[in-house]
Amino acid sequence: MSIVTKNGDEGDTDLWSGERVGKDSPRVEAYGTVDELSSALGMARHLCSQTEVQSGIDEIQRLLFRVGAELASVSKAYVNPVNDRDVDSLFQRISELERKIDIKGFVIPGMTPGSASLDLARTIARRAERRIVALGRQEQVSKELQKFMNRLSDYLFMLARVEEAAAGKLTFV
Repeated sequence: MSIVTKNGDEGDTDLWSGERVGKDSPRVEAYGTVDELSSALGMARHLCSQTEVQSGIDEIQRLLFRVGAELASVSKAYVNPVNDRDVDSLFQRISELERKIDIKGFVIPGMTPGSASLDLARTIARRAERRIVALGRQEQVSKELQKFMNRLSDYLFMLARVEEAAAGKLTFV
């Protein structure tokens, strides 16, 4: 079986739920940016030195598959959507990291290879969130999904700071 289908040669693609939409639709733009984020996180995982950070990235990548599937579903509800437990769990992770690392002001990003890659992923997460918000202004997007994406960039920010703190390179303006 080939991954080449030729079905998208005219600029359309199939959603998970079966609808055919333009590759430039806000929905495809949203889940495409989530896919880009997952790829950036894959690179970050290999550049990060802290086991806690690597496992956090792995968990987020797995959740991002759910985010993408939910965004690629219109007529059929995705069976495992992002929910309040996911949002609360992310909030708890952020809170734990904030207790470990005292942020005293603006941070200069990217002081280690791992933190730099996480900071880049964080900015992609913010773009993905903007794409999801834009989609939500036109079509139904769950509030839980929007909350999760809002918290995700904060979590990635804190993971980057863990990498810098471990290397003694956490730098404030």
